[in-house]
Amino acid sequence: MTGRTERSTPALRGPGEGTAAPRRGGMSAVVAVALGSFVLVLSELLPVGALTDIGADLSVSTGTTGLLVVTPGLAAAVAAPVLTLASGRLDRRPVLWTLAAQTAVADLVCAVSQNLATMLAGRFLLGVALGGFWAVGAAIAPRLVPPESAHRAASLVTAGISVGTVASLPLAALAGGSAGWRTAFWIAALVALGALAAQARYLPALPAGPVMGRRALAAVPRSPAARAGLLITALVFLGHFAAYTYIAPYLERQAGFGSAAVAAVLLSYGVAGIGGNFLAGQTLAGSVPGTIGGAAAVLAVVAALLPVCAGSPVLVTVLVLAWGVAFGALPLSLQTAMTKAVPQAPESALAVFVTTVQLSLATGSLLGGLVVDGYGVSASLRLGALLAALAVTVSLLSAHRASRTRQQESMV
Repeated sequence: MTGRTERSTPALRGPGEGTAAPRRGGMSAVVAVALGSFVLVLSELLPVGALTDIGADLSVSTGTTGLLVVTPGLAAAVAAPVLTLASGRLDRRPVLWTLAAQTAVADLVCAVSQNLATMLAGRFLLGVALGGFWAVGAAIAPRLVPPESAHRAASLVTAGISVGTVASLPLAALAGGSAGWRTAFWIAALVALGALAAQARYLPALPAGPVMGRRALAAVPRSPAARAGLLITALVFLGHFAAYTYIAPYLERQAGFGSAAVAAVLLSYGVAGIGGNFLAGQTLAGSVPGTIGGAAAVLAVVAALLPVCAGSPVLVTVLVLAWGVAFGALPLSLQTAMTKAVPQAPESALAVFVTTVQLSLATGSLLGGLVVDGYGVSASLRLGALLAALAVTVSLLSAHRASRTRQQESMV
Protein backbone atom coordinates (compact mmCIF):
# COMPACT_ATOMS: atom_id res chain seq x y z
CA MET A 1 0.00 0.00 0.00
CA THR A 2 2.03 3.03 -1.15
CA GLY A 3 1.28 6.63 -1.94
CA ARG A 4 3.56 8.07 -4.59
CA THR A 5 4.30 11.76 -4.21
CA GLU A 6 6.84 12.03 -7.02
CA ARG A 7 6.56 11.09 -10.67
CA SER A 8 8.32 8.00 -11.92
CA THR A 9 10.44 10.23 -14.17
CA PRO A 10 10.77 13.44 -12.17
CA ALA A 11 13.13 16.28 -12.82
CA LEU A 12 16.51 15.16 -11.53
CA ARG A 13 17.90 18.62 -10.90
CA GLY A 14 18.14 20.31 -7.58
CA PRO A 15 18.50 24.04 -7.03
CA GLY A 16 21.65 25.29 -8.65
CA GLU A 17 22.51 21.97 -10.31
CA GLY A 18 21.99 23.08 -13.89
CA THR A 19 21.42 20.20 -16.29
CA ALA A 20 23.66 17.62 -14.64
CA ALA A 21 21.78 14.61 -13.37
CA PRO A 22 22.84 13.09 -10.08
CA ARG A 23 24.73 9.82 -9.97
CA ARG A 24 22.41 6.83 -10.14
CA GLY A 25 22.66 4.23 -7.43
CA GLY A 26 21.71 1.20 -9.53
CA MET A 27 19.93 -1.90 -8.31
CA SER A 28 21.97 -2.01 -5.11
CA ALA A 29 20.39 1.29 -4.10
CA VAL A 30 16.95 0.00 -5.08
CA VAL A 31 17.46 -3.06 -2.87
CA ALA A 32 18.44 -0.73 0.00
CA VAL A 33 15.17 1.20 -0.43
CA ALA A 34 13.21 -2.06 -0.73
CA LEU A 35 14.78 -3.21 2.54
CA GLY A 36 13.47 0.00 4.13
CA SER A 37 9.94 -0.63 2.86
CA PHE A 38 10.14 -4.24 4.04
CA VAL A 39 11.11 -3.39 7.61
CA LEU A 40 8.50 -0.64 7.91
CA VAL A 41 5.66 -2.99 6.97
CA LEU A 42 7.18 -5.78 9.04
CA SER A 43 7.32 -3.51 12.08
CA GLU A 44 3.82 -2.11 11.58
CA LEU A 45 2.18 -5.54 11.52
CA LEU A 46 4.27 -7.38 14.12
CA PRO A 47 1.75 -6.86 16.98
CA VAL A 48 -1.02 -8.54 14.98
CA GLY A 49 0.78 -11.89 15.13
CA ALA A 50 1.55 -11.67 18.87
CA LEU A 51 -1.43 -9.73 20.19
CA THR A 52 -2.35 -12.27 22.87
CA ASP A 53 1.22 -12.63 24.18
CA ILE A 54 1.84 -8.88 24.27
CA GLY A 55 -1.42 -8.24 26.10
CA ALA A 56 -0.65 -10.92 28.68
CA ASP A 57 2.88 -9.63 29.26
CA LEU A 58 1.77 -6.01 29.63
CA SER A 59 -1.34 -6.98 31.65
CA VAL A 60 -3.86 -5.35 29.30
CA SER A 61 -6.89 -6.72 27.47
CA THR A 62 -6.78 -7.94 23.88
CA GLY A 63 -8.86 -4.99 22.69
CA THR A 64 -6.59 -2.49 24.45
CA THR A 65 -3.53 -4.20 22.97
CA GLY A 66 -5.05 -3.40 19.57
CA LEU A 67 -3.98 0.20 20.20
CA LEU A 68 -0.53 -0.95 19.10
CA VAL A 69 -1.97 -1.18 15.59
CA VAL A 70 -4.13 1.93 15.92
CA THR A 71 -1.33 4.28 17.01
CA PRO A 72 1.07 3.92 14.05
CA GLY A 73 -1.87 4.11 11.65
CA LEU A 74 -3.03 7.43 13.07
CA ALA A 75 0.51 8.80 13.19
CA ALA A 76 1.16 7.77 9.58
CA ALA A 77 -2.13 9.27 8.42
CA VAL A 78 -1.09 12.67 9.76
CA ALA A 79 2.58 12.37 8.85
CA ALA A 80 2.06 11.47 5.19
CA PRO A 81 0.50 14.77 4.01
CA VAL A 82 2.39 16.89 6.56
CA LEU A 83 5.79 15.55 5.53
CA THR A 84 4.82 15.71 1.87
CA LEU A 85 4.36 19.47 2.24
CA ALA A 86 7.14 20.04 4.78
CA SER A 87 9.89 18.11 3.02
CA GLY A 88 9.87 20.67 0.21
CA ARG A 89 13.18 20.62 -1.63
CA LEU A 90 15.04 18.41 0.83
CA ASP A 91 17.35 15.82 -0.69
CA ARG A 92 15.63 12.45 -0.30
CA ARG A 93 18.80 10.63 0.75
CA PRO A 94 19.17 12.11 4.26
CA VAL A 95 15.38 11.91 4.64
CA LEU A 96 15.48 8.16 4.04
CA TRP A 97 18.43 7.77 6.40
CA THR A 98 16.46 9.54 9.13
CA LEU A 99 13.38 7.40 8.57
CA ALA A 100 15.40 4.16 8.70
CA ALA A 101 17.09 5.26 11.92
CA GLN A 102 13.74 6.25 13.41
CA THR A 103 12.32 2.82 12.54
CA ALA A 104 15.18 1.12 14.39
CA VAL A 105 14.65 3.34 17.45
CA ALA A 106 10.91 2.67 17.42
CA ASP A 107 11.41 -1.10 17.36
CA LEU A 108 14.04 -0.92 20.11
CA VAL A 109 11.65 1.06 22.31
CA CYS A 110 8.99 -1.64 21.82
CA ALA A 111 11.48 -4.42 22.50
CA VAL A 112 12.41 -3.03 25.94
CA SER A 113 8.98 -1.67 26.93
CA GLN A 114 7.64 -2.76 30.30
CA ASN A 115 4.25 -1.05 30.01
CA LEU A 116 1.70 -0.07 27.40
CA ALA A 117 2.47 3.67 27.49
CA THR A 118 6.14 3.18 26.56
CA MET A 119 5.26 0.75 23.83
CA LEU A 120 2.70 3.15 22.38
CA ALA A 121 5.41 5.82 22.26
CA GLY A 122 7.52 3.47 20.16
CA ARG A 123 4.59 2.74 17.89
CA PHE A 124 3.98 6.46 17.43
CA LEU A 125 7.59 6.93 16.29
CA LEU A 126 7.12 4.08 13.85
CA GLY A 127 3.95 5.67 12.46
CA VAL A 128 5.73 8.93 11.71
CA ALA A 129 8.48 7.02 9.90
CA LEU A 130 5.88 5.01 8.00
CA GLY A 131 4.00 8.11 6.85
CA GLY A 132 7.25 9.81 5.93
CA PHE A 133 8.37 6.91 3.78
CA TRP A 134 5.14 6.80 1.79
CA ALA A 135 5.24 10.59 1.47
CA VAL A 136 8.79 11.10 0.20
CA GLY A 137 10.55 7.78 -0.26
CA ALA A 138 8.28 5.23 -1.89
CA ALA A 139 8.58 6.63 -5.43
CA ILE A 140 12.32 7.23 -5.75
CA ALA A 141 13.25 3.73 -6.98
CA PRO A 142 12.82 4.58 -10.71
CA ARG A 143 15.24 7.49 -10.25
CA LEU A 144 18.02 5.13 -9.23
CA VAL A 145 18.19 3.13 -12.47
CA PRO A 146 18.08 3.75 -16.23
CA PRO A 147 14.58 4.28 -17.69
CA GLU A 148 14.40 0.78 -19.11
CA SER A 149 14.79 -0.67 -15.59
CA ALA A 150 12.34 1.69 -13.88
CA HIS A 151 9.45 -0.79 -13.76
CA ARG A 152 11.64 -3.52 -12.31
CA ALA A 153 12.96 -1.13 -9.66
CA ALA A 154 9.48 -0.02 -8.59
CA SER A 155 8.34 -3.65 -8.46
CA LEU A 156 11.24 -4.52 -6.17
CA VAL A 157 10.22 -1.85 -3.64
CA THR A 158 6.63 -3.09 -3.83
CA ALA A 159 7.93 -6.61 -3.26
CA GLY A 160 9.48 -5.37 -0.02
CA ILE A 161 6.01 -4.37 1.15
CA SER A 162 4.56 -7.76 0.23
CA VAL A 163 7.35 -9.73 1.88
CA GLY A 164 7.06 -7.59 5.01
CA THR A 165 3.36 -8.42 5.14
CA VAL A 166 4.10 -12.12 4.69
CA ALA A 167 6.89 -12.25 7.29
CA SER A 168 5.40 -10.13 10.07
CA LEU A 169 2.65 -12.38 11.40
CA PRO A 170 4.47 -15.73 11.39
CA LEU A 171 7.62 -14.10 12.82
CA ALA A 172 5.64 -12.61 15.69
CA ALA A 173 3.65 -15.81 16.24
CA LEU A 174 6.76 -18.01 16.26
CA ALA A 175 8.68 -15.63 18.52
CA GLY A 176 5.75 -15.39 20.90
CA GLY A 177 5.58 -19.16 21.15
CA SER A 178 9.30 -19.72 21.76
CA ALA A 179 11.75 -16.88 22.35
CA GLY A 180 9.11 -14.32 23.34
CA TRP A 181 7.43 -11.55 21.37
CA ARG A 182 10.18 -9.02 22.20
CA THR A 183 12.57 -11.04 20.05
CA ALA A 184 10.53 -10.13 16.98
CA PHE A 185 11.05 -6.42 17.68
CA TRP A 186 14.78 -6.93 18.29
CA ILE A 187 14.99 -8.64 14.90
CA ALA A 188 13.04 -5.82 13.23
CA ALA A 189 15.36 -3.22 14.81
CA LEU A 190 18.41 -5.05 13.46
CA VAL A 191 16.86 -5.20 9.98
CA ALA A 192 16.15 -1.45 10.17
CA LEU A 193 19.79 -0.79 11.05
CA GLY A 194 20.76 -2.98 8.11
CA ALA A 195 18.55 -0.88 5.85
CA LEU A 196 20.17 2.29 7.19
CA ALA A 197 23.65 0.91 6.52
CA ALA A 198 22.69 -0.17 2.99
CA GLN A 199 21.13 3.20 2.20
CA ALA A 200 24.17 5.05 3.56
CA ARG A 201 26.39 2.91 1.36
CA TYR A 202 24.47 2.85 -1.91
CA LEU A 203 22.07 5.81 -2.19
CA PRO A 204 23.26 8.69 -4.37
CA ALA A 205 22.15 12.29 -3.94
CA LEU A 206 18.41 12.51 -4.64
CA PRO A 207 17.26 16.12 -5.13
CA ALA A 208 13.55 16.59 -4.54
CA GLY A 209 11.15 16.57 -7.45
CA PRO A 210 8.26 19.00 -7.96
CA VAL A 211 6.75 20.18 -4.69
CA MET A 212 3.15 19.18 -4.06
CA GLY A 213 0.96 22.06 -2.92
CA ARG A 214 -1.98 22.13 -0.57
CA ARG A 215 -4.35 22.98 -3.42
CA ALA A 216 -3.45 19.78 -5.28
CA LEU A 217 -4.23 17.72 -2.20
CA ALA A 218 -7.48 19.57 -1.50
CA ALA A 219 -8.65 19.14 -5.11
CA VAL A 220 -8.69 15.32 -4.97
CA PRO A 221 -12.03 14.87 -3.12
CA ARG A 222 -13.76 17.19 -5.61
CA SER A 223 -13.79 14.39 -8.18
CA PRO A 224 -16.92 12.18 -7.80
CA ALA A 225 -14.92 9.10 -8.81
CA ALA A 226 -12.22 9.94 -6.27
CA ARG A 227 -14.82 10.42 -3.53
CA ALA A 228 -16.31 7.04 -4.31
CA GLY A 229 -12.87 5.46 -4.37
CA LEU A 230 -11.96 6.98 -1.01
CA LEU A 231 -15.25 5.81 0.54
CA ILE A 232 -14.73 2.26 -0.74
CA THR A 233 -11.13 2.37 0.51
CA ALA A 234 -12.26 3.53 3.95
CA LEU A 235 -14.91 0.81 4.24
CA VAL A 236 -12.58 -1.95 3.04
CA PHE A 237 -9.77 -1.04 5.41
CA LEU A 238 -12.15 -0.40 8.30
CA GLY A 239 -13.68 -3.83 7.82
CA HIS A 240 -10.42 -5.64 7.18
CA PHE A 241 -8.58 -4.33 10.22
CA ALA A 242 -11.59 -4.53 12.52
CA ALA A 243 -11.38 -8.28 11.92
CA TYR A 244 -7.79 -9.01 10.83
CA THR A 245 -6.14 -7.30 13.82
CA TYR A 246 -7.67 -10.01 16.00
CA ILE A 247 -7.16 -13.01 13.69
CA ALA A 248 -4.50 -14.56 15.95
CA PRO A 249 -6.80 -14.55 19.04
CA TYR A 250 -9.56 -16.04 16.86
CA LEU A 251 -7.32 -18.85 15.64
CA GLU A 252 -6.09 -19.57 19.17
CA ARG A 253 -9.32 -19.21 21.18
CA GLN A 254 -12.12 -19.99 18.73
CA ALA A 255 -10.50 -22.37 16.25
CA GLY A 256 -8.23 -24.03 18.86
CA PHE A 257 -4.99 -23.72 16.86
CA GLY A 258 -1.64 -24.03 18.65
CA SER A 259 1.12 -21.45 18.22
CA ALA A 260 2.87 -23.42 15.44
CA ALA A 261 -0.41 -23.86 13.55
CA VAL A 262 -1.23 -20.16 13.93
CA ALA A 263 2.17 -19.25 12.50
CA ALA A 264 1.69 -21.64 9.58
CA VAL A 265 -1.78 -20.34 8.76
CA LEU A 266 -0.66 -16.71 8.94
CA LEU A 267 2.33 -17.45 6.72
CA SER A 268 -0.02 -19.08 4.22
CA TYR A 269 -2.25 -16.01 4.44
CA GLY A 270 0.69 -13.79 3.51
CA VAL A 271 1.73 -15.96 0.57
CA ALA A 272 -1.88 -15.97 -0.63
CA GLY A 273 -1.84 -12.18 -0.40
CA ILE A 274 1.10 -12.00 -2.79
CA GLY A 275 -0.83 -14.26 -5.15
CA GLY A 276 -3.83 -11.96 -4.87
CA ASN A 277 -1.68 -8.99 -5.78
CA PHE A 278 -0.47 -10.67 -8.96
CA LEU A 279 -3.99 -11.88 -9.77
CA ALA A 280 -5.26 -8.30 -9.50
CA GLY A 281 -2.55 -7.23 -11.94
CA GLN A 282 -4.26 -9.48 -14.50
CA THR A 283 -7.91 -8.77 -13.71
CA LEU A 284 -7.54 -4.99 -13.49
CA ALA A 285 -6.93 -4.90 -17.23
CA GLY A 286 -10.45 -6.21 -17.67
CA SER A 287 -12.33 -4.27 -15.00
CA VAL A 288 -11.13 -2.13 -12.13
CA PRO A 289 -14.58 -1.90 -10.44
CA GLY A 290 -15.14 -5.63 -10.96
CA THR A 291 -11.82 -6.49 -9.32
CA ILE A 292 -12.51 -4.23 -6.35
CA GLY A 293 -16.10 -5.39 -5.90
CA GLY A 294 -15.22 -9.05 -6.26
CA ALA A 295 -12.35 -8.91 -3.78
CA ALA A 296 -14.41 -6.97 -1.24
CA ALA A 297 -17.24 -9.49 -1.61
CA VAL A 298 -14.89 -12.39 -0.87
CA LEU A 299 -13.61 -10.53 2.19
CA ALA A 300 -17.18 -10.03 3.43
CA VAL A 301 -18.15 -13.66 2.91
CA VAL A 302 -15.01 -15.00 4.59
CA ALA A 303 -15.36 -12.76 7.64
CA ALA A 304 -19.02 -13.77 7.98
CA LEU A 305 -18.28 -17.51 7.70
CA LEU A 306 -15.28 -17.76 10.04
CA PRO A 307 -17.30 -17.50 13.29
CA VAL A 308 -19.56 -20.37 12.27
CA CYS A 309 -16.74 -22.56 10.91
CA ALA A 310 -14.44 -22.39 13.94
CA GLY A 311 -14.92 -26.10 14.65
CA SER A 312 -13.36 -27.16 11.33
CA PRO A 313 -9.60 -26.51 11.05
CA VAL A 314 -9.66 -27.31 7.33
CA LEU A 315 -12.47 -24.84 6.57
CA VAL A 316 -10.85 -22.17 8.73
CA THR A 317 -7.56 -22.59 6.86
CA VAL A 318 -9.26 -22.42 3.46
CA LEU A 319 -11.21 -19.31 4.47
CA VAL A 320 -8.08 -17.56 5.77
CA LEU A 321 -6.30 -18.34 2.49
CA ALA A 322 -9.23 -16.90 0.53
CA TRP A 323 -9.05 -13.84 2.76
CA GLY A 324 -5.38 -13.46 1.90
CA VAL A 325 -6.04 -13.63 -1.84
CA ALA A 326 -8.92 -11.15 -1.62
CA PHE A 327 -7.16 -8.56 0.49
CA GLY A 328 -3.94 -8.99 -1.47
CA ALA A 329 -5.81 -7.79 -4.54
CA LEU A 330 -7.34 -4.71 -2.92
CA PRO A 331 -4.48 -2.23 -2.30
CA LEU A 332 -3.27 -2.35 -5.92
CA SER A 333 -6.86 -2.24 -7.21
CA LEU A 334 -7.83 0.73 -5.06
CA GLN A 335 -4.65 2.62 -5.95
CA THR A 336 -5.37 2.04 -9.63
CA ALA A 337 -8.92 3.35 -9.20
CA MET A 338 -7.63 6.49 -7.48
CA THR A 339 -5.06 7.32 -10.16
CA LYS A 340 -7.70 6.81 -12.85
CA ALA A 341 -10.09 9.09 -10.94
CA VAL A 342 -7.56 11.96 -10.83
CA PRO A 343 -5.30 11.36 -13.86
CA GLN A 344 -4.05 14.95 -13.88
CA ALA A 345 -2.61 14.67 -10.37
CA PRO A 346 -1.89 11.01 -9.51
CA GLU A 347 0.64 11.89 -6.80
CA SER A 348 -1.91 13.99 -4.94
CA ALA A 349 -4.52 11.27 -5.32
CA LEU A 350 -2.22 8.65 -3.83
CA ALA A 351 -1.18 10.93 -0.95
CA VAL A 352 -4.84 11.32 0.01
CA PHE A 353 -5.30 7.59 -0.54
CA VAL A 354 -2.49 6.77 1.91
CA THR A 355 -4.00 9.06 4.56
CA THR A 356 -7.39 7.40 4.09
CA VAL A 357 -5.84 3.94 4.37
CA GLN A 358 -3.95 4.72 7.55
CA LEU A 359 -6.90 6.45 9.23
CA SER A 360 -9.17 3.54 8.33
CA LEU A 361 -6.57 1.02 9.49
CA ALA A 362 -6.31 2.73 12.86
CA THR A 363 -10.05 3.27 13.27
CA GLY A 364 -10.88 -0.28 12.20
CA SER A 365 -8.43 -1.72 14.72
CA LEU A 366 -9.84 0.53 17.43
CA LEU A 367 -13.46 -0.39 16.65
CA GLY A 368 -12.52 -4.05 16.49
CA GLY A 369 -10.81 -3.81 19.86
CA LEU A 370 -13.87 -2.26 21.47
CA VAL A 371 -16.06 -4.97 20.00
CA VAL A 372 -13.66 -7.74 21.08
CA ASP A 373 -13.58 -6.48 24.66
CA GLY A 374 -17.34 -6.08 24.79
CA TYR A 375 -18.67 -8.97 22.72
CA GLY A 376 -15.79 -11.30 21.79
CA VAL A 377 -13.57 -12.02 18.81
CA SER A 378 -16.36 -13.45 16.65
CA ALA A 379 -18.23 -10.14 16.86
CA SER A 380 -15.24 -8.30 15.37
CA LEU A 381 -15.33 -10.67 12.40
CA ARG A 382 -19.02 -9.95 11.88
CA LEU A 383 -18.31 -6.22 12.04
CA GLY A 384 -15.64 -6.67 9.39
CA ALA A 385 -18.08 -8.59 7.20
CA LEU A 386 -20.69 -5.83 7.48
CA LEU A 387 -18.23 -3.06 6.55
CA ALA A 388 -16.86 -5.06 3.62
CA ALA A 389 -20.42 -5.67 2.40
CA LEU A 390 -21.04 -1.92 2.50
CA ALA A 391 -17.90 -1.45 0.38
CA VAL A 392 -19.33 -3.85 -2.19
CA THR A 393 -22.59 -1.89 -2.25
CA VAL A 394 -20.81 1.42 -2.78
CA SER A 395 -18.66 -0.15 -5.50
CA LEU A 396 -21.72 -1.42 -7.38
CA LEU A 397 -23.52 1.93 -7.08
CA SER A 398 -20.42 3.81 -8.23
CA ALA A 399 -19.95 1.53 -11.22
CA HIS A 400 -23.63 1.93 -12.16
CA ARG A 401 -23.40 5.71 -11.93
CA ALA A 402 -20.24 5.77 -14.03
CA SER A 403 -21.91 3.60 -16.67
CA ARG A 404 -24.93 5.92 -16.84
CA THR A 405 -22.66 8.95 -17.13
CA ARG A 406 -20.80 7.36 -20.08
CA GLN A 407 -24.09 6.52 -21.78
CA GLN A 408 -25.35 10.08 -21.39
CA GLU A 409 -22.10 11.49 -22.74
CA SER A 410 -22.23 9.19 -25.75
CA MET A 411 -25.74 10.44 -26.57
CA VAL A 412 -24.70 14.08 -26.56
